[in-house]
Amino acid sequence: MNEMTTVERIQTGDELERCPFPIPFGWFMIEESAKLAAGEIRNFKAFDREWVLFRGEDGKVGLTDPYCPHLGAHLGHGGEVVGNHIRCPFHHWEFDAEGWCKKIPYAKVMPGIARKKPVLKALPIVERYGAIFAWYHPDGIDPTFPIPDVPELEDPDYVPIRRGMWDIGTMIQEIGENGVDYAHLKFLHGSPEIPPGTGRADGYKFQTDIGEGFIVGEHHGPGIQIMRFNKDGVTMTMFSTPMPVDREMTRTRMAFTFRNYAEGTKERAIGEHLYQHSIGAAEGEDSAGFESVDLIVWDNKKYRPQPLLCDGDGPILMWRQWFKQFYAEPIDG
Repeated sequence: MNEMTTVERIQTGDELERCPFPIPFGWFMIEESAKLAAGEIRNFKAFDREWVLFRGEDGKVGLTDPYCPHLGAHLGHGGEVVGNHIRCPFHHWEFDAEGWCKKIPYAKVMPGIARKKPVLKALPIVERYGAIFAWYHPDGIDPTFPIPDVPELEDPDYVPIRRGMWDIGTMIQEIGENGVDYAHLKFLHGSPEIPPGTGRADGYKFQTDIGEGFIVGEHHGPGIQIMRFNKDGVTMTMFSTPMPVDREMTRTRMAFTFRNYAEGTKERAIGEHLYQHSIGAAEGEDSAGFESVDLIVWDNKKYRPQPLLCDGDGPILMWRQWFKQFYAEPIDG
């Protein structure tokens, strides 16, 4: 889909903001499962605020407000994991991963509100694919859509997941928009031509097709993208999970896998090439990977709410309209 816009006045740079939007809601990967041990507690920055991340001895993960609801002590400075709970250093109140107060060592009666509901703000947590996902909504609304099924990430017949992580100096919406900007693949990445591409909004999902089946993608909210690269019957899957650290910083993690074809086979070579291609490191190709070119643009650009688009651009306005649904407050531009 090509888009054109009529703009009566072009805003100058000093009128623009780099990252004018709040944090969107959705599922976001916050850490690799293997990097949070049982009994570990850690201060954690995400969604433009501070949290405490911990794993109980039973393996359950909690991501909670760092300030104790008793007298406000910081749980991440001197607090401990005791059994399956996080314990405040001040008076040893204990809370589980859902934020319920489970123990007050000197109290005969639990405060009334603490008997009725969680008193420590905690985010819903799900672990899948070797990753910890948190559901974030600024108003505390429960999840409105699920984490998608990606069978190849759990299939023993696929190569072990290869992971990468990058901190990118822009808001999460800008990174996703890149996936429908087909023209930049030629002029920024050096592809031999602008590939044909389509986009389609479908509720909380956004589907893309780049190169008539070469890359088929599906976004599940703002924080999960499944991109499948296809060539000669071989598919390499890229599972991208950007997380907003704050309004101007996004921590993007990517996981890659493909079927574990035997070494030396044509299929194995294609799978490896598709992987290398996706990170811009394939031999014999002149196209640059996102780390060497996209990050330079993202780290220094400003957002134009009224972009001057032409007939060769992809479905950028469609993408922006779709993305708006994940902001808890009305958004212009």
